Amino acid sequence: MKHSTALLVSAAVALTLAAPVRAADPELIVFDWASFTDDAFVNDFVAKHGQGPTFAVFGDDDEAFQKVSSGFRVDVAHPCSQMVGKYRDAGLIEPWDVSRIPEFANIAPKFLNSGTVSDDTGVWYIPTDYAFTAIAYNADQVTAEDVASLNVFIDPKFAGRVSLPDNTDDVWSLALLATGVTDWTTTTDEQFQAAAAWLRQAHANVRAYWTDPSELAQLMASGEVLVAWSWNDVIPILRADGFNVGFQRQATEGAASFFCGFVNMKDAPGSEDKAYDFINAWLAHGTARVLLDKVGYAHSNDAAMAGITLEDLKAGEVDPISTTVLAQTPIDGALRARMLEEFELIKSGF
Repeated sequence: MKHSTALLVSAAVALTLAAPVRAADPELIVFDWASFTDDAFVNDFVAKHGQGPTFAVFGDDDEAFQKVSSGFRVDVAHPCSQMVGKYRDAGLIEPWDVSRIPEFANIAPKFLNSGTVSDDTGVWYIPTDYAFTAIAYNADQVTAEDVASLNVFIDPKFAGRVSLPDNTDDVWSLALLATGVTDWTTTTDEQFQAAAAWLRQAHANVRAYWTDPSELAQLMASGEVLVAWSWNDVIPILRADGFNVGFQRQATEGAASFFCGFVNMKDAPGSEDKAYDFINAWLAHGTARVLLDKVGYAHSNDAAMAGITLEDLKAGEVDPISTTVLAQTPIDGALRARMLEEFELIKSGF
């Protein structure tokens, strides 16, 4: 990273053109999901610097990647794990110096065992948060039996009352699970075609594709949507408003899990020191409680999670489950590109 004032100014101009912003510290620009722009996630950063970072917001991983690969300059970004390879291949990121991240040693090893995340050239990604993608449903109008299977999304009973994420990874995790695939890293052509056919059936029932948890919460609260393939985020939003929402993570075919974290952008405009202050604040033990309470996610830091009870995890719908789980881990770039292309065709009615 560099400290040039000119670079900071040009980055700020690009920021105003590229995405909604919550401006604060001009020396650290964080490209993040809307759910994570609360300073409570980085209390230690705020305590040290007197304010939070400046946030730019993206709606999905592909949008974020397209913007930074087109020249939008930020200091750190928050992609989910399946995108890390694309950032590396594009030369957009540099390894983290984990000697400057004391809590790195407490990150659960399962999040670091991919060569895309960490290899002999360095640690390219700091995992921070994980959760599930499963069936959110209006518990006043939809029964537990209705959502016992992922085929609820192709049930004519719910035609026009379904919402799916406008997100390549999440819709394919659903379609692959529904057609019997539990490890998407080994997807064959036959499995791909079966999942695509299932997704076309589901598309016929879709009322809207959601791009943001608050958008989905509104669709469900209004009664327009009864069943959705959803992240954990939506559940605390609706329950805080007294809405009777269920979250079925143990459908017959299973649920999906994902984890996300931060990449260190190469030749970024802001302060390298503040980037490390930011990631250290995210990994602080107190952030685990904030993460669970605000978005219903669990923390990658095992030591931080030791302070969270099983009862609290169950209340947040992020406790371990016994059913099949498709882990949205890094996948082959060609396969993901094919998924993206096919999904766009399906949404267009082809």
